[in-house]
Amino acid sequence: MRIWSVATASARLVWGLVVGALTAVATLLGLALAGLVLAPALAWPSAREASMHRLTRTVLAFVEFERHRLFHLFGDSEAKTYRGYGPERAIAYLGVRWPVGLLGGGILLLFVYGAATIVVFTWFWLTGRHPDNIPPSPWIITYLAVACGFALFLGVQGLIGVVRLELRVARRFLGPTPADLLRLRIEQLSATRADVVEAVDAERRRIERDIHDGVQQRLVALGMLLGRARRSAAAGDEAKSAGLLAQAHDESRELLDELREVAWRVYPAALDTLGLRDALAGVAERAPFPVTVRYDVPEPPPAPVVTAAYFVVSEAVTNAVKHASASRVEIVVTRERKTMTVRVTDDGTGGADPGGAGLTGLARRVAALDGRFTVISPVGGPTEVRVTLPCA
Repeated sequence: MRIWSVATASARLVWGLVVGALTAVATLLGLALAGLVLAPALAWPSAREASMHRLTRTVLAFVEFERHRLFHLFGDSEAKTYRGYGPERAIAYLGVRWPVGLLGGGILLLFVYGAATIVVFTWFWLTGRHPDNIPPSPWIITYLAVACGFALFLGVQGLIGVVRLELRVARRFLGPTPADLLRLRIEQLSATRADVVEAVDAERRRIERDIHDGVQQRLVALGMLLGRARRSAAAGDEAKSAGLLAQAHDESRELLDELREVAWRVYPAALDTLGLRDALAGVAERAPFPVTVRYDVPEPPPAPVVTAAYFVVSEAVTNAVKHASASRVEIVVTRERKTMTVRVTDDGTGGADPGGAGLTGLARRVAALDGRFTVISPVGGPTEVRVTLPCA
């Protein structure tokens, strides 16, 4: 299967280079024709304006075709985002790209020539049919095979280089300018800052709700039990007073557990004292079903990354317990170079809404660190929450 995918991708690249060579020839002819048409039209303003309008439409349509070629045949995902270029940049792109396209076509011809030479002379040697001036000597065949194989290797490297050069030229002339990138970055930071503020407010409301609905109710119940115990003791009913005090003791232990749970949800102390691995182990221990943790991070990530990763895992496991009817969860934390990836997978019923309050808050927390947050949850399951966080 892998061989088939590699062969398919290679065929797409070769076809992309063939189409690129043809469009390079068309671009060269079109630019020459445009020069011949525009030169006489420069003397008449009306004719010049109409000619420039037609030229602009043709150039933009041609560049749009090139953009689709880069995306569909070269697999350049960034080509879909090339939208902000104008006629000047489009013409500059075509003027720089056509030599690259012709270079790719020339290397393809050399590649085909080398492959055909190997096939032809091998056939001569196997069948005994050969030209009169080239005897079927194994040494000649070996020499030709080595020379043509070396040429094929250079051809493959040249084709790879041309593909990379095509992508670099497109990004240079069609991609966002430094000013565009700076503007997008400012907009992104403004949006993430607002999201973080909203997420913090939502987190505060959740903490207040947990305290009001849980801790406060238990404190009221504890006070009532102690009051009843005191009145029973004053009335001389020692047995009833002892029973009420025992209930109050049990209530105080449950209250302590709930306070500890609320404090853990606010910020687990284990993150500072023990690290992310042990904090995730604590999440796995508190779950009512088996949770496996695979932690492969050789170096400790930065503190904000650790905090975001913990809350992603904690919220994902909580959702699996409350909403997914899951029976097991797998947590995988890995780090590659300057990024850390967190993946939480459960075998529940799926159908998780990425726009829900909990997942939206996590997405905002991750976006504030320039990370990527993805939820894959088809109806029927499984559900996968994947987060990629920069550690640089």
